[in-house]
Amino acid sequence: MEQEVIEVLKRTSALITDSHFVGTSGRHFDTYINKDALLMHPIEVSRIGELFAQKNKDVGIDVVVGPAMGAMILAQWTAFHLSKLLRKTILSVYTDKTPDNDQVFKRGYDKVVGGKRLLIVEDATTTGGSVAKVVEKVRQAGGEVVQTCVMVNRDPKNVTEKAVGAPFSWLATLVVESFEEASCPLCKSNVPVNTTVGHGKKFLESKNLT
Repeated sequence: MEQEVIEVLKRTSALITDSHFVGTSGRHFDTYINKDALLMHPIEVSRIGELFAQKNKDVGIDVVVGPAMGAMILAQWTAFHLSKLLRKTILSVYTDKTPDNDQVFKRGYDKVVGGKRLLIVEDATTTGGSVAKVVEKVRQAGGEVVQTCVMVNRDPKNVTEKAVGAPFSWLATLVVESFEEASCPLCKSNVPVNTTVGHGKKFLESKNLT
């Protein structure tokens, strides 16, 4: 499973290396998973959803939730394949990102997850912060998080069940060291920040460097 996920990312040009990226968390790193490149390929995304479903088919799921934007599509395909595997309807919902990088339920989805057993899926984690926020919102809505699962865990040493606050697993690992801006060797070496993907453009704007 792990090797297949990495091969899918390579095949769809979603795995980018040897550049200078800034993530949602504000941390810097040299390898990036461009989920937008993956999400253009529905057959490949369906397969990732199928792998999520196979890994989590035995934990008793009613609803799959993914943080917007990219993971909402993964949640859809995961729910689709879980519905086929379990021969019952599994719903799919998503959270919206707020301007301050929180995750919230809109569109009445909080009422959908209340009293239900939830699987949270995410594309990749650097700190696990987005997953942890969704876990919190599910519990506030009265849902039970029975499992969280990410496509790629970039820091399996630190992004754990304790970090996200719920049972946690992943399809593949791709260890990528990340840095705070102050200690980033890429910044110190004057490697240009990638503004095509990730949050590099916003980072430079915040520094008045664009």
